[in-house]
Order: sequence, then C-alpha cells, then structure tokens
Amino acid sequence: MKAFHVFVEGEVQGVGFRYAALRQARLLELCGWVRNTQDGEVEVWAQGKDEDLEDFLEWLHRGPAYAEVLHVRCIWKEPNNRYTSFEIAF
Repeated sequence: MKAFHVFVEGEVQGVGFRYAALRQARLLELCGWVRNTQDGEVEVWAQGKDEDLEDFLEWLHRGPAYAEVLHVRCIWKEPNNRYTSFEIAF
C-alpha cells in the first residue's frame, strides 16, 4: 500500500474532472478524496495498491475528455487508515 497527494493544474474545473476522477478511483478500488481548490486546481489524496495508484496517476495526467491538464505535482506519502472509500470532498 502507498499513497499520494496530487495537484492538477490546467483547465480542470468545470469540466467534470472530480466526478470522472471519482469513477476512475473507485474502479481501481482506491481510497481517498478529490476536490477543487480556490486557485483553480484539482487536489487529490489517493491510497491503495502500487499498480493501481500508478494507473490512477497516469489517468490524472490526461483527465476526462474536456479537461486540459497542464501540470501534475505528485508527492508520495505513507498511507493512513482515515479513508475507507473514495469521495468528493468539499
């Protein structure tokens, strides 16, 4: 088990990014959350199996169809026991 904290920059708000990320993370059986930030980014905390996190990180570099991802900042972290599912945080 691993975890990461990610910030996605670009045209990522108002394009369904959070809901698409929610679907993708749940398909991969990851735990954590996704939310919009006040400065126009999407922020993600995800934890799970290494290969599933790698797949999710690759997806975050593309995003959904109407998103335009310009930059992804990823910080690998130790997983914690606070999350049992993946949700949209507000």
